Amino acid sequence: MRNTTPAKYLQQLLCATGLVVMAGDSAAQSTATRPAAASAQACAANGQSPSPSQVLSAQQQAILPIAAFAAAGDRERLTSSLQAGLEAGLTISDIREVLVQLYAYAGFPRSLNALSAFMQLLQQREKSGIVDAPGCPPSRAIAQGDALRAAGRANQTQLAGAPVQGPLFDFAPAMGEYLQSHLFGAIFERDNLDWHSRELATVGMLSALPGAESQLQSHMRISLNAGLSAAQLQQAVQLLDSRVGGAHGQRARTALANTLAALAGQTR
Repeated sequence: MRNTTPAKYLQQLLCATGLVVMAGDSAAQSTATRPAAASAQACAANGQSPSPSQVLSAQQQAILPIAAFAAAGDRERLTSSLQAGLEAGLTISDIREVLVQLYAYAGFPRSLNALSAFMQLLQQREKSGIVDAPGCPPSRAIAQGDALRAAGRANQTQLAGAPVQGPLFDFAPAMGEYLQSHLFGAIFERDNLDWHSRELATVGMLSALPGAESQLQSHMRISLNAGLSAAQLQQAVQLLDSRVGGAHGQRARTALANTLAALAGQTR
C-alpha cells in the first residue's frame, strides 16, 4: 500500500483553511479605514524573529495554550485560549498557521477540529461586531518539488544544528523526505509566522502528547537553536504548568532540564 495522505483529509483541510481565509478577508474589508501604509509595514516584517529577549511577548505566551489544547483535542479550553490569543494581539493568520502546523505533530483530525473551532469563534466575534486583524500571507511563493525539499533540508539542518540522519531514516527514508518536504519545507518556509513562534507552538503541542517526550526534548534544543533563550523556555514551562496543566508542564520541565544538562556537559 502506498503511503499517501488520505485525499478526504487534504480536501477537508483545504476547505477549512479556505473558510478561515474568507473570515480573514471579511475582517480585512471591515477595517478598510485602517491606514494601508501601517498594514503594509506590518506585513513587511513577515517571519522576522523578535530580537533576543529574556521574556516571552504576550503573543508568544498566548501561542502555548492554543497549541497544547489543540493537540490534546480539548475544544472547550481551546476556544477560550483562541479568544485570549486574539485579545493578546495574535492575528487571524498567526493562529491559523499554528493550527495548520498542528497536523505535523498531532495529525490531520486534531488540526481540522481546531481550525473548525477557530472558524466558529471568528464568526461569533464578527457577529458581535469585533474586528480581528487578518494578519499577513507569506511574503514569497513556496517552492515545489525538489526545490521545496532542498529548502526544507536547509531549514532542518539550521534548526537542528547539523544534518539530520541516522538508522531510523535509513530504515524508513520516506519519513526523512516527509519531514524535509512537508514540515521543514512547506510549513517552515511560510514566513508569516516566525520560527520562534513555530517552535513555541511545537513545544506546546508536544507537551500535550504523552509518549512524545523524546521529540519534546529535541525541540527544546531546536528552540534554542532558533534563537529562543533558556529563560524564555523556562517561562514557557511555567506557562504550560499554570495555564494548561501540571502534566504538560512537567513533561516540558523535564525535557528542558535534560536539554540544558546535555548542553552544559558538552561545554565542560
